[in-house]
Amino acid sequence: MTAPIRTLRVTEVTPETDDAVSVTFEASDGDELRHQPGQFLTLRIPAPDGWVARCYSLSSAPGDARPTVTVKRVPGGIASNWICDRLRPGDTVDALAPAGRFTPAVDQRDLLLFAAGSGITPVMSILRARAREGGTAVLVYANRDERSVIFADGLRRLTEAHPDRIRVVHWLETLHGLPDPARLAALAQPWAGADAALLCGPAPYMRAAAEALERLGTPRSRVLTEEYRSLAADPFAALAAAGPEMPAPDEAGAATLTVRLDGERRTLPWPARTTLLDLLRARDLDAPFSCREGACSACACRVVAGEVKMLRNTVLEEEDLAEGYVLACQAVPLSDHVEVVYD
Repeated sequence: MTAPIRTLRVTEVTPETDDAVSVTFEASDGDELRHQPGQFLTLRIPAPDGWVARCYSLSSAPGDARPTVTVKRVPGGIASNWICDRLRPGDTVDALAPAGRFTPAVDQRDLLLFAAGSGITPVMSILRARAREGGTAVLVYANRDERSVIFADGLRRLTEAHPDRIRVVHWLETLHGLPDPARLAALAQPWAGADAALLCGPAPYMRAAAEALERLGTPRSRVLTEEYRSLAADPFAALAAAGPEMPAPDEAGAATLTVRLDGERRTLPWPARTTLLDLLRARDLDAPFSCREGACSACACRVVAGEVKMLRNTVLEEEDLAEGYVLACQAVPLSDHVEVVYD
């Protein structure tokens, strides 16, 4: 089972704009930190009253020398200001394993991307991967002004190196006003047939881009969104309280679970009051997770038989639920037998 908490050593802190930095890490244990394009890291950050946990998207792509997150300062933000002002090379930070589902499928070769502000961070990871792996990508990137553009030089280098496959369209509020669905739809119309559309940024921009895609007739099944939410609890504290070995749940009155994960199929008793994630971790199964509070979708899996109840859900949409997706950290059994798969 992969260690749930990794200690990362900071090797470089690079200013990107006046209020954003990129932080590059290496694992203190020497093991490579593997991630998919578009995923994030959950970091443990010191706070006045102890610690806070925050999720930051990886801007590096798989195959890059070292993992990198990019953090934009949030006014009054405890974690982002600490990272921008105090984090230095040589410092160490605790992190959970890379997680998140904001990553294109293998067969989605041609992408239409919408990003605004720091929403460029996971999109930059996807663009870097696309440049290396092939396929095409068109990005509509909105910012307040030219000085606010994160990765301006990196984006220019990508488009110059791959002019036939990668294109970036900048939208600056100082020149074009606020983005609206009608103009975004007109701008993106030539690429409406892309295999997938990925959206990341502030909520108003996401809504405008989603409506633009509706006007273009893009099926909801081809649209993937990434939303930023602050964690209310500290998943590191929960792991520390559980100790290195989580106790096996009481099996009295348990349902039966069949799970397919990492190419293996297991059948287990599933106690009624135990969440799916807690059960799998207690049985030494390396199920993905991050926030443990139903807010990030890192632990999402699909129910293919039986029925579960989610104690909380703030991230899965109706379309996801209709396809059988649930959050393992919030799912408890309702039927006598449940079968889940991790895609």
